[in-house]
Amino acid sequence: MPFVPHTQDEIEAMLRVIGAASIDDLFDEIPAHLRIDGLPGVPTGMTEMEISRLMAKRAAQDANAVCFIGAGAYEHHIPAAVWQITTRGEFYSAYTPYQAEASQGTLQLIYEYQSMMTALMAMDVSNASMYDGASALAEAVLMAVRGNRKSKSRRILMPTTVHPNYRKTTHAIVDGQNIELVAVDYDRASGTTPLDACKASAGDDVTAVVIQQPNFFGNLEDVDAITDWAHANDILVIAVVNPLVAAVLSPPGDWGEQGADIACGDGQPLGAPLSSGGPYYGFLCGTQALVRQMPGRIVGRTVDLDGKPGYVLTLQAREQHIRRSKATSNICTNQGLVVTASTIHMAILGPEGLEKTAAACHANTVSLVSQLCEIDGVQRAHNAPYFHETVLQLAAPVNEVLKRLVAKGILGGYNLAEDYPELGNALLVCATEMRSEDEIADYVTALGAIMADADATAELAGAL
Repeated sequence: MPFVPHTQDEIEAMLRVIGAASIDDLFDEIPAHLRIDGLPGVPTGMTEMEISRLMAKRAAQDANAVCFIGAGAYEHHIPAAVWQITTRGEFYSAYTPYQAEASQGTLQLIYEYQSMMTALMAMDVSNASMYDGASALAEAVLMAVRGNRKSKSRRILMPTTVHPNYRKTTHAIVDGQNIELVAVDYDRASGTTPLDACKASAGDDVTAVVIQQPNFFGNLEDVDAITDWAHANDILVIAVVNPLVAAVLSPPGDWGEQGADIACGDGQPLGAPLSSGGPYYGFLCGTQALVRQMPGRIVGRTVDLDGKPGYVLTLQAREQHIRRSKATSNICTNQGLVVTASTIHMAILGPEGLEKTAAACHANTVSLVSQLCEIDGVQRAHNAPYFHETVLQLAAPVNEVLKRLVAKGILGGYNLAEDYPELGNALLVCATEMRSEDEIADYVTALGAIMADADATAELAGAL
């Protein structure tokens, strides 16, 4: 049951005052066919004790397993100081800094975060974060539609190599706003988006093109060629980026001759633990030309009457502020606590630390993949360069293989069957800097035994 702080007598008294016969009368403007009687699939409420027991059981499922899953959420080392500082009372209990005079510490930290993200992405401006990477992409699409005044089509080229959940979230948010997401297929050999597939829209009115780097398969896209082609055709470029990759590869602001127009993604790799799925946060950066189309909030640095530096919320385009119905966004939280952790994380590691972390991730993945591909029945699905995850094809059903790996304490990867059935028995594997040589060797041994077991192989083949 929902918690309602009013008694029935109080509710009836309030209804009498406003002249309504029932609570339902307050919603009579909502058409009957849009109303629901319940929430199918949502279980009944549980007691606090039952919830505690359930969550403890679920947490135990994630404990003590060695993780080789990536697919948008990555296990990285987080220095102990990061969350020790983040959970100090000054940060942990701080609310959105509407009152600048009482929130200088929080505002300065967010300003530092914005400065770090613009440096990392080689972009002009950054907002003070979004809900997550998926909704950040949706907001980037809306931002591009508002910002590209040369285009009237509201058509966005969306490669199928973009994270499936990002594409689904973006569709859910923009479909009702008359924005069309045009799927762009990938090359089966390389697992990347060929420029020719984008050129199929040459001559059409296209508002923006999305490029993910690395893409969902972990492969590296030809971002320079796609960016230059897009700008030559008055198309804005939206980059979806793993922020850690920007420490070793060209950042979005340096793509092609002019750089991407908007960069977004999930900040989870920068100091946020996996935590069984969140909370994470989304980052959003852009060029100065698009700053007034940027959703959310931006913190600015200024000086007071005495010339001392101070920090304020600026360009507040949210509906709670003066723009109201003309606001660019309804972003109602800045995920400030996780952003705090990321800011501290980047400050501790510095550019050199981020670069070393990224290099270690790549080296571990190369080691893992090269050893796994020596097993009969295991091979790479694509031939493109990759960062710290890539797709393997197995001569056995992936689900069954993953179940057997779990029994050995190994989370072996992400099954691509549901999202990319054309790849067959395809497994997305990832190795970050957290994986040791022994852990990689254990995975190789375990998968080798599963694939080599004659009885198991026959059983698995029968499940195809």
